[in-house]
Amino acid sequence: MKLHIALAFAATLPFAAYAAEKQAEKHAEHAHHAPHWSYEGEAGPAKWGKLEKEFGTCALGKVQSPIDISTKTAGKSSLGAIAFAYQPTSLKVIDNGHTIQANVEGGSSISIGGQTYELKQFHFHRPSEEKIDGKSYELVAHMVHKSADGKLAVVAVLFKQGAENALLQKIWDGVPREVGKEVAAAGVSFNPADLLPGKRSYYNFSGSLTTPPCSEGVNWFVLSTPVEASRVQIARFGAMYPMNARPTQPVNKRTVQLGGE
Repeated sequence: MKLHIALAFAATLPFAAYAAEKQAEKHAEHAHHAPHWSYEGEAGPAKWGKLEKEFGTCALGKVQSPIDISTKTAGKSSLGAIAFAYQPTSLKVIDNGHTIQANVEGGSSISIGGQTYELKQFHFHRPSEEKIDGKSYELVAHMVHKSADGKLAVVAVLFKQGAENALLQKIWDGVPREVGKEVAAAGVSFNPADLLPGKRSYYNFSGSLTTPPCSEGVNWFVLSTPVEASRVQIARFGAMYPMNARPTQPVNKRTVQLGGE
């Protein structure tokens, strides 16, 4: 009951006031945890590699994410379509101080190239960290998967402004007021497949985590067709996180391949 009252109150706050309140909470939270990293200032992306020894890859890595995808130079992938095997699941939502993250139970997975990856969680960035031909989108969801042998694959779902997104609304309504507290979205019917566009062609490349420690060896699949979210839904996330996107990184010698068509 207290959660619903708090969320109802949050919905009535002006976005600027709500953003200020959330940022104050995050600063207080981070004051008790080290190392602190951010998306701006002295702990911003340009300094990540020097904040901690284990963050060194953020500065020294050669296959870092995100990137600006060039459709003109993208080759043809031989991997075929991504086989999505997502199932209805319970949903646990957390504001971790850097983004809104939804943790899911086991049972949902993707398969591609002879490898199966289980969906673990998904989270959001504003604006989209990935760009396509220099264009960023209003929002992106990173759906993080892990194989049995520990390999990571991320499916990126881009959002543009348009109609209200029913699944996104369920997540926003489940965001706890307390930073760092995971809350189960009780009584909510949720299927990760509802987050996907109808057309699921993708841009595939080797990359990294987009947050410290920026570990490499991540298999990226950026879906080329965006889904929609309403202006109010986008603004609601922006009230909590006005900007939480790492700048694009050098492509270097990587090849980007278009697949799933």
